[in-house]
Amino acid sequence: MNVKTLMICAYIMLIYWISLHVSHLDTLFFPTLGAFGFLFITRSFRFAELGKITLGAFITSTIGTTLVYIYPSAVSVFVNVLIAIWLIKKFQWNAPPIVAVSLIPFFSETPQLWTIPISVTVVMLGLMLTLFLAMQIESKGNVLLSMFSKKKLRAEASDSVDISM
Repeated sequence: MNVKTLMICAYIMLIYWISLHVSHLDTLFFPTLGAFGFLFITRSFRFAELGKITLGAFITSTIGTTLVYIYPSAVSVFVNVLIAIWLIKKFQWNAPPIVAVSLIPFFSETPQLWTIPISVTVVMLGLMLTLFLAMQIESKGNVLLSMFSKKKLRAEASDSVDISM
């Protein structure tokens, strides 16, 4: 296991725990968060790309929320998925979980629908921050490891001084 995987898993666990224990924050946890976490740790994205994916998640969850507010029906689900797929292709977000995020308003039972896009955005930004911190920890660990290895090599080299002529 690497640092990114452990930190992303811990973050998802924290969000789940918060959503269970703080009643008005129940929309923070959504199963697609796991898919986003896996996507973020298995592909090499620049943070600008991760930001676009987060923006896409916000936009599609807002569209889904609007459609549920206007007319919650199977037709709304169809239109929502169609729009989400079109947006993913148009803006090359390269993140299929965005479609799933757009469906959250259709199965969420929160009376305040407007909290869904905000929750999605906050959680996705937290996921990005967690990934950034994990990458910093990994890079510091690699620097320390390489420093330790260089010191060890120098120490071994100084211990094995050749005195033969």
